[in-house]
Formats: sequence, C-alpha cells, structure tokens
Amino acid sequence: MADVIKHEGRVDSIDGDCIHVRIVQASACAACGAKSLCSAAESKEKIVDVYGADTTAYQVGQRVMVEGAATMGMKAVRLAFLFPLLLLVVAVALVMWLADGNEALAALAALLVLTAYFLLLFANKKKLAREFTFTIKPIEG
Repeated sequence: MADVIKHEGRVDSIDGDCIHVRIVQASACAACGAKSLCSAAESKEKIVDVYGADTTAYQVGQRVMVEGAATMGMKAVRLAFLFPLLLLVVAVALVMWLADGNEALAALAALLVLTAYFLLLFANKKKLAREFTFTIKPIEG
C-alpha cells in the first residue's frame, strides 16, 4: 500500500475470525498543544473490525496498529457524502422542474431518494465490508 492510514488502538474483543479494535479518532484540534485552552478540540472512540488476521496472535487489551488504504477513505466519502448530495440536488431540481416549482413535493422526493439510497447501501453492507478491509500489526512495548 503506497498511501496508508494508520491508527493506534487496543484490542477490544475477539469474535471468531474478527478482531474488534478500539481506536481514538482525533481531529487536528485534538492533537494541538493548546487543546486544553480551547473548546474546539474533539476526539471520538471508534471500533474497527479487522477480518482475516491470526486471532490467536492477539489478546484483549493489546496495543496494535490498524492500517487501511487511503483510497478506502476517499471511497467512503464518495458513498456517504458526494453521491447523496448529487442525488439530493438532482431529485430536487427534477421535481421542481416537473411539478412547476412545488417545493413540498421536491423536498419529499429528495427525502425518498435519499432513503432509498441509504437502504440500498445497508442492503449491500456485507459486500461493502469486503471492500473496506483493514490490516493489524502488534505494537511492541
């Protein structure tokens, strides 16, 4: 992997062939030295599921490094933000044009289109999980 995103974390649990790793996702503000003086700093804990790793080599609480391709992040942004935005704009514009400017109908159509899109994503959750894969490495020390 040329461009790799790395996050340090701890093994939260192990279920069969899946290792659940708890990582702290910090904004740029959270990494700042002045974060204690600022109210904008934020960080969130996330659980990342890693499949295909040797689960016998890891223990709950162990420090690990989770890695993923940077291209996965861009694909996630496209699926979660860009495509829904485009669908929203097209649905509103199309219904406004076809329904002589009926804003209520355009808003309803946009909500229906977005609901259908996200239901489609949810229905393909297993296929998407195979495309978004992470690797795991132990951290010594």
